[in-house]
Amino acid sequence: MSTELVRLKIDEHHVQVPVGTTIVRAAERVGIRVPTLCYHPYLSLPGACRVCIVDVKDIGHHMAACSSEVWEGMEVVTNTPVLRQARRDILELILDNHPRDCQTCERDGHCELQNLAYSLGVRERLFEGERKDIPRDDRSRAVIREPNKCILCGRCVRICSEVQHVHNLSQHGRGFKTIVTPAHGAAMDDSVCIQCGQCIAVCPTASLLERNHTEDVWQALADPELHVVVQTAPAVRAAISEGFGSPPGRATTGRMVAALRMLSFDAVFDTIFGADLTIVEEAHEFLQRLAGGGPLPMLTSCSPGWINYLEKFYPQLIPNASTCRSPMTMTSVLSKTYYAEQRGLDPAKVYMVAIMPCVAKKYEARRPEHCDASGRPYTDAVLTVRELLWMLKASGIDFWTLENVDVSIYPSEEFDAPLGITTGAGTIFGATGGVMEATLRTAAVKLLGDDSAPLEFREVRRVPGLRELDVQLGDRTLHVGVANGMGNAAELLDRAARGEREFHILEMMACPGGCVGGAGQPYPPSAMREHLDYLLQLRAQALYKIDGGTALRRSHENPAIQQLYRDYLGEPGSPRAHELLHTRYVAKMPRGIP
Repeated sequence: MSTELVRLKIDEHHVQVPVGTTIVRAAERVGIRVPTLCYHPYLSLPGACRVCIVDVKDIGHHMAACSSEVWEGMEVVTNTPVLRQARRDILELILDNHPRDCQTCERDGHCELQNLAYSLGVRERLFEGERKDIPRDDRSRAVIREPNKCILCGRCVRICSEVQHVHNLSQHGRGFKTIVTPAHGAAMDDSVCIQCGQCIAVCPTASLLERNHTEDVWQALADPELHVVVQTAPAVRAAISEGFGSPPGRATTGRMVAALRMLSFDAVFDTIFGADLTIVEEAHEFLQRLAGGGPLPMLTSCSPGWINYLEKFYPQLIPNASTCRSPMTMTSVLSKTYYAEQRGLDPAKVYMVAIMPCVAKKYEARRPEHCDASGRPYTDAVLTVRELLWMLKASGIDFWTLENVDVSIYPSEEFDAPLGITTGAGTIFGATGGVMEATLRTAAVKLLGDDSAPLEFREVRRVPGLRELDVQLGDRTLHVGVANGMGNAAELLDRAARGEREFHILEMMACPGGCVGGAGQPYPPSAMREHLDYLLQLRAQALYKIDGGTALRRSHENPAIQQLYRDYLGEPGSPRAHELLHTRYVAKMPRGIP
């Protein structure tokens, strides 16, 4: 944005803002919140819904505050009886064509349309007429569409194209029959959708939702024949407390574990164990490639949304991807092999539930590559953080008093061994740059041959979009890159493909901010919707704080990982490690499109 300032007046408040600032942003400077609906601070400005209309002196009509830039001497009025009535009329027309099921809607209490109706004083429906009746599209393994709840704000279309560069969604039809859908009305799984779920994250209503697995988990917990275990991803502990009213950035690992025990899981594991194992295998794979044993740059493979993107948009680079399974799937595989053998359990009776900040994990869990020989998924159910929050609240669990629970019944707030023993390196997987830093921590020791190798690589943290840098390890210079979101990943991949830079390893994360910004995280409180970058920063800081306070901060130092190799896998990259911990990827083309 320009450094040149313009002076204007908003509701008698004088303010100076940079050239190019919109009226909405300028109003924020003086503490005035103009109502918005189609507007999103990180997307383009369509000015489609007109809820944000304001009056400007000497202009003979209302102006959309979200898409209109200020000018020198502008005089804006945001609150008059005429404006308030016009906004209510606009909103009432939207509500007329919206289902009347707020009390049973999954977004009840977190719906921007609902909240806006309350704040604008809409207390009745004045416009009755024909209502759209479009069937629910639940053909996807991860992303469900509810067309009747769509208000055509276009946010999902814009984030899919502008941020993720997938271009899967668009508006089809005209007028009353307009619908947002993949091309030709294809199912999400049969389109170019990468299942990242960022469309869910920005949808103001419940038109887009993750597939709900809570009923499956309730049934499993009630089945006495099953040994039900659960694992939690690193980013979950950095955000779960937000669902109970905590400010962002507060990690609550102990309470989270205690709450899961109160839900009657038989064992509580940590996906960070799988992250540590991923680093050991991935570092071994990288060093082999560095020595001439495979194509470079090596691409990380932890993010399922990124893997879907790779298979659909860059299939020529599939050989460059690490063959390591994701930390979730590694933990799931070992729960039904290594852990089951240790406990004398029938693997068919071990039911694995994964708590993830990611919607694409639901898709990953059903990939045939992540099923056993009988076709049974290693991960039986995936819950987003939002789904877990609902289960905890439905169970009457008071999150903030869990430190006072009866220790004779719930004796520990620690994860269960062996799949709950972790290091700080696995913890930072949840933030963009974390996988890269964890890999470098172990690779540095292996390359330099001693534990005096650098421990922290702060230059790969807090990547705003993408970052390229050189990392010096002894006499070896590694060219690395970190991409934040698929749009930035595409730019980084294109640079590598054009030969502009020779890279050794690239970290790709499908979601902006990494897993802390996953589409399954709690919906941001209204006060944070305009400051999502700061929200993600706070969540990431919570993970780095855990890492800094952990005794072991390199994945290969994890004693449970060392024991796993001694007793079960042999060594990194062994035939058994490849059988259990590695996978394959295949080029995919959209199906069902004429």
